Amino acid sequence: MNNIFDEARVKTMADMMRRNILDMAYGCGSGAHLGGGLSVVETLAVLYGAIMYFDPSNPADPDRDRFILSKGHGVLGFYAALAQAGIFPIELLETFQRNGTDLASLTVMNINLGIESSNGSLGQGLSMAAGIALHAKSREKTFRTYVLLGNGECNEGEVWEAVMSASQFKLDNLTAIVDDNSMQSDGTSERIIDMSSFSEKFEAFGWDTASADGHDVSSLYCAITQRTANGRPKAVIAKTVKGKGVSFIENNRDWHHNRLTKSLYEQALAEIGASR
Repeated sequence: MNNIFDEARVKTMADMMRRNILDMAYGCGSGAHLGGGLSVVETLAVLYGAIMYFDPSNPADPDRDRFILSKGHGVLGFYAALAQAGIFPIELLETFQRNGTDLASLTVMNINLGIESSNGSLGQGLSMAAGIALHAKSREKTFRTYVLLGNGECNEGEVWEAVMSASQFKLDNLTAIVDDNSMQSDGTSERIIDMSSFSEKFEAFGWDTASADGHDVSSLYCAITQRTANGRPKAVIAKTVKGKGVSFIENNRDWHHNRLTKSLYEQALAEIGASR
């Protein structure tokens, strides 16, 4: 992919990703992480559709930009982005959560499919991304590393250890994006642990920050590509809606992980069709 921003194309990619997410969630016949998958759609469409350098025909290209999904509950959006970016066939999405699949309910590292990391315990992805970025700087490699965090997993102490380390090692080749949808599986983030001042927290540890409307592809593109000072990692706080695009899923913690019935699937399809 080239670093060229075509707003209409990225929006179309996001639309197709939402359809892919609903198809996977319904087709697997069991529960899936719909809320978090729908909130990250535009962020991943911008990264894979306009910003990151990668060769879909060579996912192991040593010069590729790296993406780490730290927010494991955004996995439906991630798989949809990989398919829409041409890294693996759309048809592979039909195997989501089926026996023997490469597309499990949480990611399992598979570089040939564009999956750079395994995920299970939240809060670990930024540490891995910082390590990759440090390796790149020490070897004078030019690729960038991007990591997507959830606002809930930022309650984890390891996240802030990685934030401090990235600043210490001057990892200006590292960009962290926080999907700030204000909710967690147990309720609102404000009630559980209030992390509302993300920008101030990252800045206090020596990061450059930017804020974005996480469902506006132009806002995201500008925030992610905005220049940073030499030696400072970058954090983008993307304000989003959990379950964006489907009325009965939006801001409803019951849909952090849930199963789509046929009637709800059809209702969801109608809603995203109307939004397009």
